Amino acid sequence: MALEEHREFGGTKTVLSFLAVTKYPPSLLFLLMTLGSGILFLACSEQPSRGPLASALITFGRVPFFFYLLQWPIAHSLAIAASWIAGKPTAYLFSNFGFGGPPPPTDGIGFGLPVVYLLWLTGLVVLYPLCRWYGGVKARRRDWWLSYL
Repeated sequence: MALEEHREFGGTKTVLSFLAVTKYPPSLLFLLMTLGSGILFLACSEQPSRGPLASALITFGRVPFFFYLLQWPIAHSLAIAASWIAGKPTAYLFSNFGFGGPPPPTDGIGFGLPVVYLLWLTGLVVLYPLCRWYGGVKARRRDWWLSYL
């Protein structure tokens, strides 16, 4: 019976068995899928011609801590705005979880993946000119504290 099942699926089951990875603890296949694809993407995007994608990645890469500090308030602001526009509850977004604030509601919160990706791209579009401006400031000035931010 097992041989007949194998013939029915052909090589599909074999190929899909490579996608059966565990994230915690990270399996070797999980690391190869995530890190390997990221490294391949980086190698393809940083060709000598330096297209617009490579330029954008370099802009963000020149000011990583600045980007890191700004992405939290911008992501939170986008979440509040999107929830408010969609008519979803927003009060829990202003509370401090674990520090006496009310727990978040379980119904009517969150968005599907397309909306999350749209908000993520909106955040990158908002952060790009700020990071480009700050990268220019770092290039023009040599203050000691600029190297940390």
